[in-house]
Amino acid sequence: MATVLPNPPEQNRLLGIGCRIGATLSFAVMAAMIKLGHEAGIALPELVFYRFALGMPPLLAWMAWTGNFGAWRTRRPLAHVTRSVIGLTTMVMAFSALAFLPLAEATTISFAAPLFSVLLSALLLSEPVGRHRWSAVALGFAGVVIVMQPAGSDLPPIGLALALGGALGVAAVTITLRQIGRTESTPTIVLWFTALSMIASGFLLPFYGEDHSSREWLILAGLGLSGGIGQLFLTSSLRFAPVSVVVPLDYGQLIWVVMLGWLIWNTHPPSTTWAGAAVIVASGLYTIYREHRLGREKPHLPPLQG
Repeated sequence: MATVLPNPPEQNRLLGIGCRIGATLSFAVMAAMIKLGHEAGIALPELVFYRFALGMPPLLAWMAWTGNFGAWRTRRPLAHVTRSVIGLTTMVMAFSALAFLPLAEATTISFAAPLFSVLLSALLLSEPVGRHRWSAVALGFAGVVIVMQPAGSDLPPIGLALALGGALGVAAVTITLRQIGRTESTPTIVLWFTALSMIASGFLLPFYGEDHSSREWLILAGLGLSGGIGQLFLTSSLRFAPVSVVVPLDYGQLIWVVMLGWLIWNTHPPSTTWAGAAVIVASGLYTIYREHRLGREKPHLPPLQG
């Protein structure tokens, strides 16, 4: 039986918008910490483990604050295992992509996730997809091609492939959550995913764990806390405002990653990245608009969430 908060909060769109902006900033910081971790030589299994291990305390604190102590209860443990396998695989690909790509390009390609969701919903769930949504998908993929510059890109193919794989994985997670979300609450889903992923990645620590400098521990702490806090902001935004109000703000993450890329690495996205991003964002916003008009608001997870 799904866990229900005893006193659901009233709709507060401004608060929901503020939480969503906080989520985009948090996930942008998380992406920057991942890239810094790669540059510092921290192994991928460690990055993944500390994302969950240090993200767990904020999650537990939030559950205590909301009084949702029964979030761990579930009648569908195997469904959570499946969701965790898909989500963890997706996160590994997204984390790996940041070892090869600049922040802006990796984030822009990850925006293709909602487009893949439309494709998978038609193929796997047999959901009706009209010409408007197919047109938006085609437009969005054209934007991805612009960013990837297949004819003469300096971006490594393995990084592009990992970023696309991560976007496809996020879409697969979204499809899975549509099914699990019918019986499970959001806090239950988040708690099980965090716990199972922490345990799975923890098994690799004896093989990849190393001693770290103070700077490296700060990077890991920043990774875990920003990821955990971002998840709380994301969840809270959907408690206070409708999906159609807060989801368009996810694209603001591109602004944060461009700023962080400039401040930390002095990188400036080329015109093709901006052009491709504009096309992808336009297609995504049109898809959201169509879903809202048709009354089919669905849960949405940002890139890198997993």
